[in-house]
Amino acid sequence: MGICLFSRKSSVFTGLFEFGLFNRTIVVKDCGFCRLYRGVSAVLLLDDYDSGSSSDTNLAVNEVVPERKLYSFTGLRLFSVVVRVLKSLDWRVAREIRFREAVEKYGFTCSVDTFRMIIQVFAFAGMRMEMYALLRDIFCYYQDVGFDLFGLLPTMLELLDDLVTSVVVVDVLIKVFASNSMLENAVDVFFQAKNIGIQPGIRSCNFLLKCLVEGNRRHQLLTLFEEMKNSGPPPTVYTYTIVMNYFCNEQYAQGKVDMEQASLILDEMDRNGIRPSVVTYSTYIHGLCRVGCAAFALNFIEDLRCNNEPLNVYCYNAVMHAFCKSGKPEEAMRTFAKMRSYGMTPDVHSYSILIDGFCECGDVEKGLTLFKEMESTNINLIPSLVTYSSLLKGLSKSGLMEASFEMFRKLENCGFKYDQHAYNILISGFVMQGNLDCAHELLEEMIRNNLAPYAIDYKNLIHGFCRIGSVAKALQLFNTMKESGVVPNTHTGNDIATGYCIKGHVRKALEFLDEMRDQGINPNIFSYSIIINRLCKEGKSKNALELLPLMLKRNILPNVVVYSTLIDGFAKQAKLEEALLLYKRMIKFGVSPDTITYTILINILSTMGKVKEAYHLFEKMILNGLNPDKISYTSIIAGLCKIGYVKEALKLYKEMLQRGRLPSVVTYTCLIDGFCKQNRMDIATMLVDEMRRSNVSPDVVTYNVLIHGYLSQGQADRLHYLLDEMRAEGIVPDDITCKLLGLNMDVDTGG
Repeated sequence: MGICLFSRKSSVFTGLFEFGLFNRTIVVKDCGFCRLYRGVSAVLLLDDYDSGSSSDTNLAVNEVVPERKLYSFTGLRLFSVVVRVLKSLDWRVAREIRFREAVEKYGFTCSVDTFRMIIQVFAFAGMRMEMYALLRDIFCYYQDVGFDLFGLLPTMLELLDDLVTSVVVVDVLIKVFASNSMLENAVDVFFQAKNIGIQPGIRSCNFLLKCLVEGNRRHQLLTLFEEMKNSGPPPTVYTYTIVMNYFCNEQYAQGKVDMEQASLILDEMDRNGIRPSVVTYSTYIHGLCRVGCAAFALNFIEDLRCNNEPLNVYCYNAVMHAFCKSGKPEEAMRTFAKMRSYGMTPDVHSYSILIDGFCECGDVEKGLTLFKEMESTNINLIPSLVTYSSLLKGLSKSGLMEASFEMFRKLENCGFKYDQHAYNILISGFVMQGNLDCAHELLEEMIRNNLAPYAIDYKNLIHGFCRIGSVAKALQLFNTMKESGVVPNTHTGNDIATGYCIKGHVRKALEFLDEMRDQGINPNIFSYSIIINRLCKEGKSKNALELLPLMLKRNILPNVVVYSTLIDGFAKQAKLEEALLLYKRMIKFGVSPDTITYTILINILSTMGKVKEAYHLFEKMILNGLNPDKISYTSIIAGLCKIGYVKEALKLYKEMLQRGRLPSVVTYTCLIDGFCKQNRMDIATMLVDEMRRSNVSPDVVTYNVLIHGYLSQGQADRLHYLLDEMRAEGIVPDDITCKLLGLNMDVDTGG
């Protein structure tokens, strides 16, 4: 090392020669005197130079070297660092000054020359970590001041004619750029080096490939990979595995796993005589599982096993996880059994995957059995918090909250600290059961333990309390949520507005919406729909209508739901003209009616006796691409039967069946009534039979219609038969039935 370090062929020292530190006379100005040094001895003495010492040799200024090689004292102090690093290879010496500080004190050119020489010294000694830190220092400066980073490599290689040292500089510079997400620059360093005859090392190339994968740089990744295959450095098994990982992971491959390309990688490795590692195979198997080919992946594993290829537990875990995710824990269990039969020991993840799979499918008992087996099979298989969380979730989903809570309390005794996820599972479980008080207590305990509840925990509890009308508790949680730094969203605010409306406090709900706006939580269309719906239910449709200008003022455009609610509200108040005017207003503002709107309007027009207009609207609904539902058909059928258009009604009934809309008891009753009034008891009876075949049971209204029909036909002999049929079906005659038959209610019901 000593001989090489002082070889004049070393580029580091070529640099030193350029600065007049070797084989030249160096003059240091100090208080009017000069100290003269020559050769290597001058370099070594520079480190020991003391500005305060007196000189034994006094020379005239005109005896020194040419003026262009004259350096100030401060410059020499900077270059003395190079000499000290050269002598000691001590990182602490190199870190005495940062690049930015050097530039500010000595200028850019002097600083970059000095740092380049220090980097080359470390490169010559193979001290890559030290090189990385210095190059990153320069890189950050270049970035901050906007210098061209593509010129950094030529600067660092200047005066360097040693190939081995140059490769080290290239490798480390690639890593500096790649690890700082400057991937274009890293790739450029690779190609710049190749152009001047320097081949980067395989480790730095693999590192760059890995960064390109993580950065989802497909084009650059494949370009670099092809270049390595064509001109070196030759790809290794690790290189191929990195590229394989790109194609097998949707996180990287532009959201899509490309198993065709992954398979080509395996074929290419085989052609080139590169044996895949267990990591390569594991990556490929994970890719197959991600695209839903768990069964194929398992067959692939079997082939590998038969050919004595390397396999590990992670390969089997991937297949088990895929089976469990697709709701097939039994298949995962069979894979688990195969793995064990081949002498491969399951790890904690194997058991956790199975436990989670069975718990997700509702088989908590199987999950608990596996958990006990896991604890008893091998003392090294300690259940993880993930394992416990799966059991907690399974027990909670099955409604076994007592068992879930008991296991939750045991976690601390097992050496685990409660985390947010575990609390979230318990809180969600109690909310689902309607045990809001227990859920609330857990949330407060969570806060006392300095764990921040998830936003969903607050949201679920607020929703639960509002649903049962406990608005005060919901508001308390809402305020706690804000104080803890969790910003409530509009949906949570809407829950509280709903809570107020359930209690009938519409004014308070409106005031709360204003408070939401003041706190930066903007109400949306649903916020006002809640209040409009409540007002319409209370018969205050006019008050609800007054909210529309307020919504428009706040840039919230009423939608079809709002208009439909208002139209229905006016219709139920028998304000049919106002409802129709609102429909016209809706059309004017460009809001297209939906099936519900049309159904409401058809009902309104039918009630007003405007059945033809209602039928026209029904046809318009179909022309607009909307599919009439059961209620729409029933509404128009009822209207047509009411005015005696029973043939048209029967036609719509058949069309209804063809569209797959099953008639309700109301639909059948309207048709039966229509035909009874037309004295067509034969068709009415046929409809009753069809009704029964469709498993639609007649109700008391249906029987009343039939009784009235038979009475009007003078077929009194049928009445007692109908009455017996009603009793057999458990239908209690109402006042209308008794009035029609002239029966005493008490006598009739008593038989």
